[in-house]
Amino acid sequence: MKKFYLMLLLVVGMVVLAACSSGDEETSEGGGSEGSSSVDTITAWAWDPAFNIAALENAKEAYNGDGEYEVEVIENAQDDIIQKLNTGLSSGTTNGMPNIVLIEDYRAQSFLQAYPDAFHPLTDVINSDDFAEYKIATTSFEGEQYGLPFDSGVAALYVRTDYLEEAGYTVEDVTNITWDEYIEIGKDVKEATGKNMLTLDPNDLAQVRMMIQTNGSWYVDEDGSTPNLAGNESLEKAFETYKEMMDADIAKIVSDWSQFVGAFNSGDVASVPTGNWITPSVKQAADQSGNWAVVPMPRLDMEGAVNSSNLGGSSWYVLNVDGKEQAADFMLNTFGSNPDLYQTLVEDIGALGTYSPAAEGDAYAVEDEFFGGQQLLTDLSTWTDEIPAVNYGLHTYAIEDILVTGMQDYLNGAELTTVLENVQGQAEAQLK
Repeated sequence: MKKFYLMLLLVVGMVVLAACSSGDEETSEGGGSEGSSSVDTITAWAWDPAFNIAALENAKEAYNGDGEYEVEVIENAQDDIIQKLNTGLSSGTTNGMPNIVLIEDYRAQSFLQAYPDAFHPLTDVINSDDFAEYKIATTSFEGEQYGLPFDSGVAALYVRTDYLEEAGYTVEDVTNITWDEYIEIGKDVKEATGKNMLTLDPNDLAQVRMMIQTNGSWYVDEDGSTPNLAGNESLEKAFETYKEMMDADIAKIVSDWSQFVGAFNSGDVASVPTGNWITPSVKQAADQSGNWAVVPMPRLDMEGAVNSSNLGGSSWYVLNVDGKEQAADFMLNTFGSNPDLYQTLVEDIGALGTYSPAAEGDAYAVEDEFFGGQQLLTDLSTWTDEIPAVNYGLHTYAIEDILVTGMQDYLNGAELTTVLENVQGQAEAQLK
């Protein structure tokens, strides 16, 4: 009987040890649990193998620090990253979380405000003054810098110079103009060439988003949470401008990405106002080389508005898990301070960073023959530094879904003040 109990105790002890060992292994998977112990491998999550993943792989090659650790890059779809972060962080566990994660700028504040303790501050790691100011507003929270700004979503107006000339205009005539002036030029271009001035997708209000940022405005108040729709003068002006373009019949209506790209690749539109990431798509039509130029984004015709805006962009974050020191070291010695890396990113994958010192490099000064010899990257970098900083807050996409319905009502004849009051009420009700 004693032997039986001894054997039983031995088996129980082995089970307990195995459970502890299993728990340790689970903790070390991915980033592991919160702490400061070093690890041999840090993990990074991102999406898009041709852009963000490629940038991380380039960063591994460019790393110039003294750390001795491996960096494992794991590709996830952006929606999967959002879901995994929300699921893990809301449950209070960091098991399986990465050390480094890429988050779109429009979504960053929703994570920082909901889970501030889950992210490792980079305030004392990087020099935030080295990055475009507009990126700092969305990557920081309550005085701490959490994100390392990555790519620029600086918007610009891509124009067909041959269509402009046919209508009696020059590139200078569309440089630093208002949206009202853009519409008038668009009417003349269509009359002379039969071409629409731009594409619009009534279910995608990216144009409205870019318009209001030219005047330093957004869908929410400075707190990043309270909807700012009714009485928002910039939003009112953007809605009016959008309707004026529709009424002027200068817009080709599209409903998806392929139609959007197809419109300018086939020569159906005279301009493309959007984020600079569109450059490779514009250049797909090699037969159009020399017939394009890029100028600053039109601004709302309002006091204080500027000819610069943004569409898209993401930043890197370090999670507060084991290996955070190594992750911060990797960030510092790559995207945080290495101008040569940004030269490589421009040359290899066309990624325009927001690290200001990199703009002095040779890669940024290259003349692009497709755009008539323009030093496009130098220009885009200059406009990046002029983007008004706004707090994108918690609800960009949720509010925009509500605004899409409001825009349809407005285009169908509803009074604008009533439309914005209605969407304000819906937003307040849905986003409590």
